[in-house]
Amino acid sequence: MAGELTGKHWWLVGLVFLVAATAGVGVGVPLALKGDPNQAFEQRLETARKILSEAPLIDGHNDLPWNIRSFIHNQLEKINLNESLKTVEPWSVSNWSHTDIPRLHEGKVGGQFWVAYTPCDSQYLNSVQLTLEQIDLIKRILVKYKQYMELVTKSEDIMKVFRTGKIASLIGIEGGHGISNSLGALRMMYELGVRYLTLTHTCHTPWATASPADEPGSGLEHVGLNEFGKKVVLEMNRLGMMVDLSHVSTQTMRDALATSKAPVIFSHSSARHLCNNARNVPDDILRQVRINRGIVMVSFFADHIACGQEANVSHVAAHINHVRDIAGIDHVGIGADFDGINKTPQGLEDVSKYPALLAELLRDPKWNVRDLRKLAGENIIRVFGEVEKVRDDLQGKMTPIEEDLHPEYLKGKTNCTYIFD
Repeated sequence: MAGELTGKHWWLVGLVFLVAATAGVGVGVPLALKGDPNQAFEQRLETARKILSEAPLIDGHNDLPWNIRSFIHNQLEKINLNESLKTVEPWSVSNWSHTDIPRLHEGKVGGQFWVAYTPCDSQYLNSVQLTLEQIDLIKRILVKYKQYMELVTKSEDIMKVFRTGKIASLIGIEGGHGISNSLGALRMMYELGVRYLTLTHTCHTPWATASPADEPGSGLEHVGLNEFGKKVVLEMNRLGMMVDLSHVSTQTMRDALATSKAPVIFSHSSARHLCNNARNVPDDILRQVRINRGIVMVSFFADHIACGQEANVSHVAAHINHVRDIAGIDHVGIGADFDGINKTPQGLEDVSKYPALLAELLRDPKWNVRDLRKLAGENIIRVFGEVEKVRDDLQGKMTPIEEDLHPEYLKGKTNCTYIFD
């Protein structure tokens, strides 16, 4: 097939790399290079690693900060991320542990959204405090391991940090309960460096319904976003914070897409067409994401990609291909959800395995190097940049929204909320 490389051509490409390396000259992977089903896995894996040396792999969602809280109560002196945690308890005996610095480097990770997650049980209690403590933890990790990672709050800085050899590190909040119905808290989270908010986790907030509303027998109407929820989205647009629709109900997806002036993201979701799970994205929403210029970052959770069957790297590739087919190559990314899942696909067991995913995609002739660069990180950088542009365009046109959630939405809730007269 035109554009593919024969074994002889691969030998010549290798020779060029060798000569260039000897001369100290940087040579990139040819952008015209396409996948080849006849090529050996090791060749494809080497190509994937070269691609990720030139273009950042930016994962949309990693829950390591919550595991640090769960396992060692945020006491960083009790963990050394510079060593492999595969032989260190309690990490070594947990199905939820997939991340450390050696494996991040092996996986060629160039950027990571670290997640400030707090449980749904904290809603109406101390969820804001817990969220702040997780943001504090992430920032302390980045200071402690500053030779390997650097906080990024602007899209333009991702590539700058990547070129220094560090992991560009961004902060997201998982679950709208983390702002405790407060637009003021949302604004302060942005000031602390948070660049996306997942509107719900597995629980509904008083202003948005979560994915359990889509499950059979839930008994809930698909209420989606109420008027306050729409104001949350608009305030995020004004701030330049990405609206994350992973975990929300289908109606909340629709309402957020209809409300948002900026592209939205799904930081860790897969395709509902391939696995009919409420956590996945249906095709009609994928088409709207294309119109919205947003992105769906495909998760690796086995139950969401293989519907309870044994999962492997091919299942993840199938979800990526489906999102690509429906939404388009500019609207798909990777959001593995490592350290937040306990069932990983064979071949994608931890953060060291990202090159294997690209190698799997390189079996398919429809994938070329330019496409893989977009999937790996260029798409999410583009989305982040467009969210910032909307923010800049709204300067002078929108002032901070000062509305409070109406007290009627808190009736009957067990909470510690002071209600002003």
